[in-house]
Amino acid sequence: MTAGSASRAGKASAPPSGTGRGRGRRGQCAVDTWRDIAAVAAGYLHTVGLTDDGRVLAVGDRSTGACDVGAWRDVVAVAAGSYHTVGVTAAGRVVAVGSNDLGQCGVVDWRGIVAVAAGSTHTLGLRVDGTVVATGNNDHGQCEVTGWDAIQSPGHRS
Repeated sequence: MTAGSASRAGKASAPPSGTGRGRGRRGQCAVDTWRDIAAVAAGYLHTVGLTDDGRVLAVGDRSTGACDVGAWRDVVAVAAGSYHTVGVTAAGRVVAVGSNDLGQCGVVDWRGIVAVAAGSTHTLGLRVDGTVVATGNNDHGQCEVTGWDAIQSPGHRS
């Protein structure tokens, strides 16, 4: 199989063209012009890219605001939930855009964060001290992080 191809049930398929066809109908596959990308994240109908110089790019469905990342600078990590996008700055602060219907973007007071994860409608942050903070939908206990401590990200081991 050649680079850029994928297989499902043994049949090769063409890579997404970014033209809005197939699964890229909302433009979430239109990344062909992206360069110098250090990390990517995928939401339900949007895709996020972190550039080598700390800028963030996003393509896809703009109706929820999840692609409103153009002003973000000095970002070191990104995550994408179904309808929201989260980033960690070099200073350890967290920024978030998109749907906040269940509080998943309620990160304005978070400090000392080294990594983030975004679920469908919740957000987790790993602090430099190994504790975890959470916000958003807790219908199934996904934000119950009491006792999650001494967790270390690979780049922050003692």
